[in-house]
Amino acid sequence: MALIPIHPEGWKPAKGYANGILAEGRTLYVGGQIGWNAQQVFETHDFIGQMSQALRNIAAVVEEAGGSVEHVTRLTWYVTDKTEYLARQKEIGAAYRAVMGYHFPAMTMVVVAALIEDEALVEIEATAVLPA
Repeated sequence: MALIPIHPEGWKPAKGYANGILAEGRTLYVGGQIGWNAQQVFETHDFIGQMSQALRNIAAVVEEAGGSVEHVTRLTWYVTDKTEYLARQKEIGAAYRAVMGYHFPAMTMVVVAALIEDEALVEIEATAVLPA
């Protein structure tokens, strides 16, 4: 199965995400994952730690369905602190690559006032397309 990044001619290069992904296969929708572990316990109150855990949670769901992180076609991020997100870009990139490698699906970032779990600093939902 191939995932094909879509980048309109003449557009500036996307950095750290794809403008679009063309895929064919079985679609998996992963509900919003936050920075707690499998027992729903927060091990950190740090943005980078919670972001990494949320991505690991997504990877676990995708793998349970028979896929891998390379099958993720879309991520939607909800963050509670835009300033921290922007200030920690280098750390975010390193933590992202530690889980997702150099796979950059279509992404959206939304700043929200709060998340349902009071301790959560980030929530990430995903869509993956798995081989048929």
